[in-house]
Amino acid sequence: MKPVLTHIPAFTAAALMALAGTAAQAQATQGVSKNEIVLGSIQDLSGPIAGFGKQVRQGMLLRVEEVNEQGGVNGRKIKLLVEDSAYDPKKAVLAAQKLVNQDKIFAMVAHIGTPTNNAAMPVQFEKNVFNFMPVTAAREMSDPPHKLKFALGSSYYDQMRVALPKLVKDNKVTKVCTIYQDDEFGLEVFRGAEAGLKAISMDFTEKTTYKRGATDFSSQVARMKAAGCELVVLGTIIRETIGTIGESRKTGFSPIFLGSSAAYTDLIHKLGKKAMDGLYATHTAQHPYLDEASPKISFWAKKYQTKFGDDPTVFSVYGYNAIDTFIQAAQKAGTNLTVDSFIKAMETTKFAPDMFGSPEASFAPNKRAGSDMTRMSQLQNERWKVVTDYVKAQ
Repeated sequence: MKPVLTHIPAFTAAALMALAGTAAQAQATQGVSKNEIVLGSIQDLSGPIAGFGKQVRQGMLLRVEEVNEQGGVNGRKIKLLVEDSAYDPKKAVLAAQKLVNQDKIFAMVAHIGTPTNNAAMPVQFEKNVFNFMPVTAAREMSDPPHKLKFALGSSYYDQMRVALPKLVKDNKVTKVCTIYQDDEFGLEVFRGAEAGLKAISMDFTEKTTYKRGATDFSSQVARMKAAGCELVVLGTIIRETIGTIGESRKTGFSPIFLGSSAAYTDLIHKLGKKAMDGLYATHTAQHPYLDEASPKISFWAKKYQTKFGDDPTVFSVYGYNAIDTFIQAAQKAGTNLTVDSFIKAMETTKFAPDMFGSPEASFAPNKRAGSDMTRMSQLQNERWKVVTDYVKAQ
């Protein structure tokens, strides 16, 4: 009996070591099982940018449905869980805690909003969960570089830094003003515009702010009008853009307006109508106007319309592309999908320009924004028209 007994502890120790290894591997690949990849997303579904959040969510769901119908990613179906932040950083933290700690997601995908992302990222990074293709162009999404950060496009800072000097020079503007949201998003637009003006030896004539969720912009408009502003930089999103321009039109104040990609949306002209004509905005992907769409986009749009009962928008594109980029990298990572294999796939892939007009994207250990290219459109006859080619931030 003694020889048998002496072998039992050795066998048990080996088994325990194997179990420990299995547990460690499971922890390293949270959200990945034999048949499933669990992804999370935080959207504004009930707050001031709920119009965007709904569109992003629908774009993601369409791409998830497509890939799952085709068998998933290397045999794994994607499960997408979406929580509502109402564009409130405190609610975003609670949503992130649920998705990361309870639902055990592998990556947070297309989370909308600058202040909400900044609040949630520490929760994710503590558990080795990616912040993947957030729907905000704030520099914090890629800078400082972090292994778990992957952002798609040019930052608000670079967008303004590139676009504003061109508009100033082309229109011989001497007085530039700004109204911006008093948070991380608005500050990014402001700082980029400030850097752009500094490059051409100018400064703001007037600076005004508003609190997130504000609806009255009469005092800010009055200040800018009194200062004789010829161009106004808008660190605004949907209703603030419409409210500022609408108030300006009512008071006979008619400067050039320039917004960031946060203001590049069909909701501006759908809600603000003809009064919004003339507004410039920076962007990457184009809004998919269906009467001008290519056959590929038309086919995609019909699937979207059938599933959701409404037309896709550029924010639908952001959601769709975020999931599509994840799929490309996860497929390349192979059947052994881990945090490290996914990072390697992202850093060794050149993501080709998509059908929506986005530029090529690539990543590296110290380059966490896929592209630094910016272009500009203008609202003409209640429709966005591209007015510049892509320009690289210098």
